[in-house]
Amino acid sequence: MDDPSDRTRRLTEAAAGALAAMRAGEDDGALDRVAAAVRSAPDSHVDARELMLLLFHECSAMVAALGSGGTTPVKMQVYDDDGHEVPIDEADPPVRTAVRTLLAQVHGDTDAAKAQIEIALTNAAPDEMATLMVQALRWTLRLSDECVNRGLPVPTWIREP
Repeated sequence: MDDPSDRTRRLTEAAAGALAAMRAGEDDGALDRVAAAVRSAPDSHVDARELMLLLFHECSAMVAALGSGGTTPVKMQVYDDDGHEVPIDEADPPVRTAVRTLLAQVHGDTDAAKAQIEIALTNAAPDEMATLMVQALRWTLRLSDECVNRGLPVPTWIREP
């Protein structure tokens, strides 16, 4: 079993590499990076969960920063393939999971966030898990860009590959 600090370092490096690939327009390369990191782990299920929770945790921190520490609401919107806004409950399952996980993290309910990811890992098809991971990576990029534009703090591993 991995030492928790080794796991965190390895997953942070994998996430940073995936974010760099996405910045370069290589979404498939980003997924390949995280998949390789998770597959090589002694407990790939735990690593997949922890990697997604890491990304959603950072997204949550950036949402809080963008919302002035909770004094300004941040609106979350979900769109269908045609660009029309849809209620969260009508979104595709991986997007619903992503929104629910982020909302749980934003509200400080790490257990609920873990439960959402665990349900997805247990029940989702591989392509749905890939969509969930891409969503987490995209949100991390978009939120970090917005934070940087506003002069708000962003962890170095997110900003610089």
